[in-house]
Amino acid sequence: MRVVGIDPGLRHLGWGVIEVSGSRLAHVGNGIIHTEAGELAGRLMILHRDLSDVLARFMPTAAAVEQTFVNKDGVATLKLGQARGVAMLAVAQAGLPIGEYAPNAVKKSVVGVGHADKAQIAHMVRFQLPGVELAGPDAADALAVAICHAHHLQSASRLIPARVRA
Repeated sequence: MRVVGIDPGLRHLGWGVIEVSGSRLAHVGNGIIHTEAGELAGRLMILHRDLSDVLARFMPTAAAVEQTFVNKDGVATLKLGQARGVAMLAVAQAGLPIGEYAPNAVKKSVVGVGHADKAQIAHMVRFQLPGVELAGPDAADALAVAICHAHHLQSASRLIPARVRA
């Protein structure tokens, strides 16, 4: 199974792709889609186009997107939500099932604590994906989302046979 993780952002959208084989994880690719300041619609179009290209190039079979957290700046939260919506649209257009995870759930899954900082996340991503060269903190966060989703899918796949046996 190949999983793409997405860390949505209007200026920097991180993406990361991993290969999952049983309990083994392997890095496939990661990067950051950048947009320049300007008209919102144009920036959203760039995010959609470039993320669609990533999905076509790496052909994942599952996707996960980090949920938006609400901060003090309502306008910034709305713009982040729009970037997240564009990411989910690109994934849905590719026909992929989408998992959604709160930032604290991703951190807890990858680092072990829900309030880890970006350096801790990058460290644990490097630990779990040896040899990975990170394109930046947003790409590390996206790989963490993919790892979190892989762990969730592995747990779910073990739970179904246990329910059948019960």
